[in-house]
Amino acid sequence: MKWSWKLGEFLGIGVYIHATFLLLIGWIVLTHFLQGQTTDSVLTGVLFTLAIFLCVLLHEYGHALAARRFGIGTRDITLLPIGGVARLERMPEEPRQELWVALAGPAVNFAISGALFLVLLAAGALQPLAGLSVTGGPFLERLMVVNIFLALFNMLPAFPMDGGRVLRALLATRLPYARATRIAAFLGQGMALLFGLAGLFGNPFLLFIAFFVWIGAAQESAAVEAKSALGGIPVGGAMITDFRQLAPGDPLSRAVDLVLSGSQQDFPVVENDRAVGILTRADLILALARHGQDMPVGEVMVRTFESADISDPLESAFERLQACSCSALPVQRNGRLAGLITAENVGELLVIRAGMMANGVSGVFKVTNDLRVEKAVS
Repeated sequence: MKWSWKLGEFLGIGVYIHATFLLLIGWIVLTHFLQGQTTDSVLTGVLFTLAIFLCVLLHEYGHALAARRFGIGTRDITLLPIGGVARLERMPEEPRQELWVALAGPAVNFAISGALFLVLLAAGALQPLAGLSVTGGPFLERLMVVNIFLALFNMLPAFPMDGGRVLRALLATRLPYARATRIAAFLGQGMALLFGLAGLFGNPFLLFIAFFVWIGAAQESAAVEAKSALGGIPVGGAMITDFRQLAPGDPLSRAVDLVLSGSQQDFPVVENDRAVGILTRADLILALARHGQDMPVGEVMVRTFESADISDPLESAFERLQACSCSALPVQRNGRLAGLITAENVGELLVIRAGMMANGVSGVFKVTNDLRVEKAVS
């Protein structure tokens, strides 16, 4: 995520903090000073906020480690002012797995609350809840209550929050996955409207949550719809066959000419009809600045890259394309380069299919022996 700084890597997962997090800290400091509180109170308020986000981080690790048990990796975890986001490599589509992954986060918060309760009970430091507030009361007891609130709030059926994912998992045991997602997303956007109304007449922070829930529900629904539409199509049915390529010995000036003469951003580097690397636009610009345009492409290209076979399912290839740092995925047939997959071309395919289906046309994409794609209308 842009404007994020890496805090470190724990259990093989990179942890980042977004720049906007500083705005939250600044707001807390300003609020305390406007209330006439002492410097010690301000520092306590900042430490309490950091403690809350440590609990949020542990919440996200709950999701990540639960997903790891089902063979799903986590790309990274980013802390935002409104909470944390764990980017899984893919969402589990088996309802039982998604249910456990979704419940793991709130379970961590309940576990933290339980541990803090036992500590306070053993120390005889429990006080009536009526005496607690956001800024007043024993530090650990306030943190215990906040964790209970985080768990319960996340369990609201507002997709893409944890409760929304639990709802989708339960619906998916009876309904198709795409339809279960649509229902959960619709309810999530309805909940976002309620958050927005509450924010207008109460806590303005709810407006940010409403925006996050609304956009998140729409994006998740669109992603699942797109994945469903790609089902049954081979990579060969969507690949680009009219593309430019480079050789390892070509100078970077050749890549510059290709960039300026067309719309292609990344180029496969080919030797003996086999893709041996990828030259991305970002690497090209960096190499031009450091070494000039006479540098051979083979010295700059990325040698470890994702690729797809012409018969692979398009949906799995598209997931690999979204996960990699390049804009094009080489497609191979019998080990030789046959085409490219780009996000733009897949998007165009979805638009065409949607237009055909709107007119009652359905059919199957097939790849001919000479790599031409034909549409068999039925």
